[in-house]
Amino acid sequence: MTTLHWQNSDVDVHRLVVGPVDNNVFVVRCRATGEAVLIDAANEHEKLLDLCTTLGVRRVLETHGHWDHIQAVPALREAGYEVAVTALDAPRLKDVGYDLFLDDKEVVEVGRLRLHAVHTPGHTEGSICFHVAGTPLLFTGDTLFPGGPGATKFDGGDFTTIISSIGNSLFAFSDDTIVLPGHGTDTTIGAERPYLDEWVARGW
Repeated sequence: MTTLHWQNSDVDVHRLVVGPVDNNVFVVRCRATGEAVLIDAANEHEKLLDLCTTLGVRRVLETHGHWDHIQAVPALREAGYEVAVTALDAPRLKDVGYDLFLDDKEVVEVGRLRLHAVHTPGHTEGSICFHVAGTPLLFTGDTLFPGGPGATKFDGGDFTTIISSIGNSLFAFSDDTIVLPGHGTDTTIGAERPYLDEWVARGW
């Protein structure tokens, strides 16, 4: 099973689809040092632990605290991996645990790579995205998908807020930025940008 999803001379991105609602789990790995981080310990912890061991994962970053993105957190913490989440979404992890808080505009060091955290509330209060500096990679969790924003009908969701997050924060990135969402296939900022008004009009 090959998990390599994207690479350049500096970074490898691995992707695994897990769980009953087909969550994307990503591993971002610095090719220079071999250090890596896992984004969203969603489910199927045995597979994720294998990935962590193989790819040199040091830490887990959660884009938000919804149940389908955190099922593997207890097993990974038990194996010694620190789990980071925003303070606003930390209460959603009260049953599985966490170790560190992520702040808006925080820079996460992964070997020589720098992941810039971008707070994008709306799907949940503490939803956060990650941009890998010097690359076109933007990990959007459940904030932005091909065809529109993530659902806002769940606890903590707000449609006006998620539209603001997308329009002001995510659409600040260039058109060639690759969007790697929490479910489904990749898209780009340029492919989604023209439809913002349509999303607002339809209300979801």
